[in-house]
Amino acid sequence: MSNILSRRSLLKAGAGAGVTASMLPFLRAIPASAAGNDVLVAVTGYTVNSLDIHRTGTNRPSYQIAVNCYDRLVSFGIKETEEGLSYDYETINPDIAESWTVSEDGKVYTFKIRQDAVFSDGRPVTSKDVKWSFDRAVTVGGFPTSQMAAGGFKRPDQFEAPDDYTFVITLDEASKLALPDLAVPIPMIMNSELAKEHATADDPWALEYTHKNTIGSGPFTVARWDQGQQLVYQRNDKWTSGPLPEIQRLIMREVPSPATRRALIERGDVQISFDIPNKDAAELDANPDVDVFSNPIENAIYVVGLNYAFEPFQDSNVRKAVAFAIPYEEIFQTAAYGRGKPLWGGKAGVTSTEWPQPSPYYTDLDVAKDFLAQSGYKDGFEVPLSIDIDQTSWMEPTALLVAENLGKLGIKVTINKIPGANWRTASLVEKRLPMHLETFGGWLNYPDYYFYWCYLDGHLFNSSNYKSEVIEELVPVTLPLPVDDPAWAPNVKKMIETAFEDIPRIPLFQPAVNVATHGAEGYVYWFHRQLEGKTLKKS
Repeated sequence: MSNILSRRSLLKAGAGAGVTASMLPFLRAIPASAAGNDVLVAVTGYTVNSLDIHRTGTNRPSYQIAVNCYDRLVSFGIKETEEGLSYDYETINPDIAESWTVSEDGKVYTFKIRQDAVFSDGRPVTSKDVKWSFDRAVTVGGFPTSQMAAGGFKRPDQFEAPDDYTFVITLDEASKLALPDLAVPIPMIMNSELAKEHATADDPWALEYTHKNTIGSGPFTVARWDQGQQLVYQRNDKWTSGPLPEIQRLIMREVPSPATRRALIERGDVQISFDIPNKDAAELDANPDVDVFSNPIENAIYVVGLNYAFEPFQDSNVRKAVAFAIPYEEIFQTAAYGRGKPLWGGKAGVTSTEWPQPSPYYTDLDVAKDFLAQSGYKDGFEVPLSIDIDQTSWMEPTALLVAENLGKLGIKVTINKIPGANWRTASLVEKRLPMHLETFGGWLNYPDYYFYWCYLDGHLFNSSNYKSEVIEELVPVTLPLPVDDPAWAPNVKKMIETAFEDIPRIPLFQPAVNVATHGAEGYVYWFHRQLEGKTLKKS
């Protein structure tokens, strides 16, 4: 559905309407204050569209199921920071594996599986389940298979289960990403026997069953999922990979209105408001009853995507015209409230491997007009600018400001609002949006990993349909290299130079994840930007 927006309509929509209990039927059903110490209620503006991260089109909010309901071989540690608790990228801890060894050449990993681990239905976890789960991840295609390949896991013949509690991985080449890639949500361990009971000839991996059911050994199971409304986690008392969570239930309510979510957390009707807008984060900081955590997202950038499948954006002068027309500072103050890191106005020439780093573009309408005059579209053109309804807090004001400035060049922009449940398919799977706002935060904190996902031809987060011979050549050879290899830094700098010259993704700013708590403790920021329940408790 397409909608032309104006600043006036945005301000009118944001005018503070009163929030009453009659507007919130779920509070009448289970008020957070009456829920007891073993139940914690959180609100989010995002919609979960599947319980299986391996399924094509599963959106980012759905990643939370993988980390709450499934174990992996290993996991990242937790550390204290100035912003509170955070995952520790430098520490790899046992999860379903109690120990592991690595061969001298770095190619063979041997894991010993916990013998006390059981799935939520009581069946023991064995290395055969691990192999089936890994075989599935490298075979289903799309995002899961590409993520596994980033760590060097590409084929079922790389995985062996010589006995019930030994699992062996053999890499084609040693890689710095192998072990940390086992700690991300994708290589989750599934109950293979239960999955096989629901598999069919057309669905050998039981994707339809796991779309609506969890079959893991993690700290929680999904007790109820009302799509578009709520998801209820129930503690899995059979979990053995860590201390049992203090809460028995975590209720995730989907509340689209930021104003409503803010009212709920301020009043203490809910204990957590997850991924709140920057405006609310800035203002809630002053509330003594509410704790606000703002964590910069490593390896993450908010961008304007220019799709090479749309003819005008095949012209490099058009892309540069757009890049010089964007009102970066106004966007940063209006959409980010100054929270995060500006990513424009950098020096010409790339001198470091820091990522993200500012692009050399800045706001100059005269320069933008000169580039457009040199293009094949000097009189402008019409283009839709697509945004995700689930991310309106930053996307809507950004889109309005971009549309306003491009209009000064003769580029007529209409704003296309897409429901959150459909966004990933339109933007990332089908890659059919000519101009769009997008974000990607790399799970593995390396610049070459970011380029693997966002700039390689056909990869999921390359929503611009971009292809560069330079990047196609450099990424595969650079990805496995340790950062102290003599070729690593020059290769990364060349990738960044190429991306800034071709500019299929125009960096805006590095965002932060903002979470507000009122009566809850134990929040941990995780790289996957989802709420994990195992450390949470009521205060």
